[in-house]
Amino acid sequence: MKIFDILSLLIFCSGLFIFINTFFLKLPSSIGLMVLALALSLGVLAFSLAFPEYHLAQHVKKYDFSDVMYRFVLSVMLFAAALKIDFRKLGSQLIPVLILSFYGVMISTLVIGGLMFFILDLTGIGISFISCLVFGALISSTDPIAITKTIKQYDLSKKLETKISGESLLNGGIAIVLAFTLVNVQQEAVSHGVLSTWDISLIFLRDIIGGLVVGVLFGWLGFKLLKLVDNHVVEAEVLITLALVMMGSYLGDSLSVSSMMVAVLTGLIIGNYGRSETGESAVGEYVYKFWRLIEETLAAMLFVLIGFEMLVIPLRLDYFALGFFAVIIVIFARWLSVFIPIKLMSMSHTFDKGTISVLSWGAIRGGLPVAFTLSLAPGFEGKEIIVTLTYVVVVCSILYQGLSTATLMKRYEANNARKSKLSST
Repeated sequence: MKIFDILSLLIFCSGLFIFINTFFLKLPSSIGLMVLALALSLGVLAFSLAFPEYHLAQHVKKYDFSDVMYRFVLSVMLFAAALKIDFRKLGSQLIPVLILSFYGVMISTLVIGGLMFFILDLTGIGISFISCLVFGALISSTDPIAITKTIKQYDLSKKLETKISGESLLNGGIAIVLAFTLVNVQQEAVSHGVLSTWDISLIFLRDIIGGLVVGVLFGWLGFKLLKLVDNHVVEAEVLITLALVMMGSYLGDSLSVSSMMVAVLTGLIIGNYGRSETGESAVGEYVYKFWRLIEETLAAMLFVLIGFEMLVIPLRLDYFALGFFAVIIVIFARWLSVFIPIKLMSMSHTFDKGTISVLSWGAIRGGLPVAFTLSLAPGFEGKEIIVTLTYVVVVCSILYQGLSTATLMKRYEANNARKSKLSST
């Protein structure tokens, strides 16, 4: 199978999944697509067993998704997510959102990485602590599309809604940038042996600061070019943003800095400076609509890839058992990463009752962790176990948390209604 065949199959299945879910299943988008992805997994496995002469599994395994995921999908999705962030709309919630996003990812990464390292060491499936931290960082990324669509269905307070949507948008970018920086640390350790604290600090500084500089440069350049076009030629605006993402990613890799950071910073600058004070798009509303469409299309295609991933991951019972332990650890780490910052910020900021529960349980994992694991080089230490753990956590998160989040939101809504009634009397 060539790349065109793979893309054609992914696009066809994505369109079919969306059609079936819209007109028949009628489930929330992420849940419906995950159910269909699991059905696809079972169907493909059954087909491979019934007709082994077609070698379907070999075709999928033979294709290396890492370049497509790394060079295109992740950069595009991070840019599209960053483009939606409007710091002006966050208002008084800006500081809590930034603290929750940054420190939340750091706490979650350390807790998940540390506990998984301990458990894997006990079971004899030992991988390095850095590889465990890579898993901790990538799985800390939540799905902003699923979360945003869910909260819009319920009558949440404006402050809580702003916190949830803002944190979910920033969270993914921070988690993926951190995960890729940790991958670079791991690769340097493999090449040069044991790294000192100073060596690791230099890698972080090179990746993050270098990505920051290139991202600001591309963001500023993009804004100036888009302002020059000034909504006169829609296709020119769209092509400029596409070129910025592709060239920013290429330049970031060429300079050995974080190309993911470049994508995030470019999106943030264009997304904020490209809007007028009234909230209307000074850059051009079609640019934002185009990238929103691209993000949701790629998210749907990633669910199809989850279905095919059953053919890629090793079907080892011990790996899957560890995956269910990972589900519990990820949920606990998310709660802790929300609980600690909120408790510390409570001295200077007010938080609605139930904020910790809603932020913790509503953090559904989606396509970004899957895309990240598929972007890892074939020789990366612990790739097989990381891919399996990610698969199990994402599936359980979407089905279990996704289906039960509605109950939590309804309870929160009922408590708010009760409070309003009591205050009015």
